[in-house]
This record gives sequence, structure tokens and C-alpha cells, in this order.
Amino acid sequence: MDTSVNAGAILYALADSRLPIGGHVHSGGVEEAVASGLVRDLATVEAYLRRRITTSGLVAASLAAAVCAGELTESRADAEADARILAPAARAASRAQGRGLLRLAKQIWPQQDRPQQDRPQQDWTRLSPRPHLSTAFGAVGAVAGIAPADLAGIVVYTTLTGAATAAQRLLALDPADVAACTVRLAQLCDRTAAEAATGPAALSDPLQDVLAQRHPLRDMPLFAS
Repeated sequence: MDTSVNAGAILYALADSRLPIGGHVHSGGVEEAVASGLVRDLATVEAYLRRRITTSGLVAASLAAAVCAGELTESRADAEADARILAPAARAASRAQGRGLLRLAKQIWPQQDRPQQDRPQQDWTRLSPRPHLSTAFGAVGAVAGIAPADLAGIVVYTTLTGAATAAQRLLALDPADVAACTVRLAQLCDRTAAEAATGPAALSDPLQDVLAQRHPLRDMPLFAS
């Protein structure tokens, strides 16, 4: 496959909701938040998204940017993600999506017997079979030649849109209202991505950990997480 497209085109592809990493079956805690009555209308959706951007989004983007920049090895990045994602269910969801992204990356950038000097991270054996999503994004960014700051923006954006789409489906919200909400959050996404590019963020969100851990206990949930 010809992968000589520019980094800008790859950025758009990575931001596409059709990216087959399983994001469409993960709600980012929204399903449990709706079931618990914490998220019930557009205003509470926006509040939840703001919180998610500045916590989970910041952490994932910062680790991805650090891997992309060569500041963290893939194994160290996975360990750092484990330390920041306290709920086992949330860690499992992150690794499931990371596995999906890694599978896609192996098809687009097949591993070479002799990795090219300008793309040393094309050796996918450096990643575990189920890396965290942030680790996989970082490795893909390095191989694709994407700037760490730009990659951070993509990770924050996908953190936002996945949860927003889930909220729209679960609450039967007007798609235009949800789209307008995401536009209002664009500047927050940009600021969060800029912060993420400065180094790994060391924080967690107890609420999202609780929601993630409670979710598998529900009868017949619509989303995997």
C-alpha cells in the first residue's frame, strides 16, 4: 500500500469516526453516566464532555505525544497509563481500542525485515499485543511523521467525539445540537492539546473510574464501556 501521503491527510484519517478501533462501541463512561442520572440533557452532556477532555483526554494525549516524540518507550507509556487509569474496566477498554489501532497500523505500515532508518518505530514488535490506545496512537504518530502537538490534538478530539456521539444516541439528542456543543468545546480541546504536548500529565478522574467499573455490572449494556 502506498503510504506516501502527507501528515495532514493522515491526521484527517486518524480523526475520522470510521477509524476501526472500536470507538463506536465505547461510550467513554457516558452510558453509565446516563443510567445514573448524571447526564440527562444537552447541558449535562456538555459538562461531562468538558470534564472528560481535561482529564482522560489530557492524560491520553500527553502520553501519546510523549511516545510520538520519543520521550517515552512504548512499554513505559503502557505502565504510565496503567498508573493513571485506576479502574480495571477502563484499562481493559483502552487496551481493546489500542489493539484495534495497532491492527490497522500493521496493515498500513507493514513491518519491514530491516526497519528504515528514518522510521525506526515501524518495528511493531516494540508494542505489546494489547497496548493502551494512547501508546498505539503515539507509535502511529511517530511512524506517520506527525508532530507530537498535532497528534495530541487528534487524541483529545477523538476523546470528545466518541463520548459526544454516544450521548446523542443514548439521549436521542438533536445531532445539530450535539455538533454545536462540540464546536463550543473546540477551544478547550486546543488548550488541552497544547498542555498535553508539554509532557505527561499526572492525574486521574475518580468519577470516570467509578462509572467505568460499574458499567460491566449492568444487564445488557448498549456499549462495551
